[in-house]
Amino acid sequence: MSLSAISNALKKGGVTFDFIGFDACLMATLENALMLDEYADYLIGSEETEPGIGWYYTNWLTALSSDPSMPTIEIGKRISDDFVAACARECPGQSATLSVIDLAELSATVPDTLKSFSQNLSTLISDNQYQQISSARTASREFARSTKIDQIDLVDFAKRVGTKESRALADALLGAVKYNRCSSGMTSAYGLSIYFPCRKVSTVDQAVRTYQAIGMDASYSKCIQEFAGLEVSGQAATGGTASPLPYLLGTLGGGASSSGGDVTELIGGVLGSFLGGNYGSVSGLTGGNVDFLFGRSLSEEETAAYIAENYFDASALVWQKNYGGDYVISLEEDQWALVEELDLNVFYDDGEGYLDLGLDNVFEFDDNYDLLAPTDRSWLAVNGQIVAYYHDSTYGSGDDAVYTGHVPVLLNGERAELLVTFDAANPYGAITGARYVYAGGETDTVAKSTAALTDGDVLDFICDYYTYDGVYENTYMIGEPLTVSGDLTLTNVAITDGALRTTYRFTDLYQQHYWTEPLIG
Repeated sequence: MSLSAISNALKKGGVTFDFIGFDACLMATLENALMLDEYADYLIGSEETEPGIGWYYTNWLTALSSDPSMPTIEIGKRISDDFVAACARECPGQSATLSVIDLAELSATVPDTLKSFSQNLSTLISDNQYQQISSARTASREFARSTKIDQIDLVDFAKRVGTKESRALADALLGAVKYNRCSSGMTSAYGLSIYFPCRKVSTVDQAVRTYQAIGMDASYSKCIQEFAGLEVSGQAATGGTASPLPYLLGTLGGGASSSGGDVTELIGGVLGSFLGGNYGSVSGLTGGNVDFLFGRSLSEEETAAYIAENYFDASALVWQKNYGGDYVISLEEDQWALVEELDLNVFYDDGEGYLDLGLDNVFEFDDNYDLLAPTDRSWLAVNGQIVAYYHDSTYGSGDDAVYTGHVPVLLNGERAELLVTFDAANPYGAITGARYVYAGGETDTVAKSTAALTDGDVLDFICDYYTYDGVYENTYMIGEPLTVSGDLTLTNVAITDGALRTTYRFTDLYQQHYWTEPLIG
């Protein structure tokens, strides 16, 4: 159900509830809370995807039956405590969040601070401070990240923006969140999330329509339109790619360069073609979902000038030897400032094409802060079988660091992801469950992850595959099927035979990807 449909249903029901709780994924959003204000005193929901076991109802319902006059906030605390405790017992390692939001306080304090915050972000963008917002957005706690639904913790984001308007919003949100429980290692999840486009901008228009339907202030819609408009303009004008294939095959054509010629004029020409209707240059955009591109405060000329000033020069991604004879990538400081994410991408050449073994946040620098070429031929394996692995998030540092990722599989014949966590308790990694992956276009929602794998389940490990002829396949089987029997073991296994292609993927502030020339070894 959409938020507007939930609102209509509650309005027709004609009941004001003590609390409305969602035993579902990703429902502790500011949008949901603002919509529910007239129908309930409290919202109870999860920012993150819920483990498949869901809420643990026994304890709090038993307590409520013994004391029907129990204050609503106490009921909410019991629900949250029982849920997180049950998740820790039955699916350790899976992330769990549950918060209790006072809707009356939220409606009295948050709308005005959200409006000021939104207007401030729009002003920062028009004042050429887009990078400040982009960096804050990329670093913020993100939920269901692998699904690219673009829901982030709003308090964490506001704190990272670091303006007086953002700090005021964070304070108001923290005041309205009366209780917030998270699983061990779940940091920077303060109780309320919000949609802020970054990974997939094709849903901006849909979000704006939803905001209009539920009566959300238009300043936030304007803010995300401004941000997404500059992001996709940067994507259209800078020449990155969505696929590593051109780099693997050596067929990549040159994009705009930051040296030689008038870069602003070159970018302006490409941008003009894009805004004139050539939307196919940005993945997911069509003539039917680009309303957010128009009516922005920055003119086309101002946008082109900003992109030219903040342009990642991929022509500098060239391996060269350093003082010690090691191969490195050397970038100027201002170029490193434009790099939002850096991932190691490993491919296996099987003689007919390339198996994409995934992305991991593994990198090392020399004393000059130049990126060292990878030398390790090992990769993640499940029960000794090399698999594709994709790093999703890193939060915390040192002993408190938590790394999450996923392994694509067919689980009993259905597309799914094994959920992987590395932390102090699991330094070599642990599989904490699995989540089914909906078919493309079937739904925009996210399923609860299963609590655990069961003996007898059959896993087929899959990966993306690129033939030498450029044919792409996203369900290529790796190795033999594995029947689950007891706990699965994660290890790093050396790839001793066959040619590897190792490359680094750079992601710039427009979420555009660039790969280094693959190293063969």
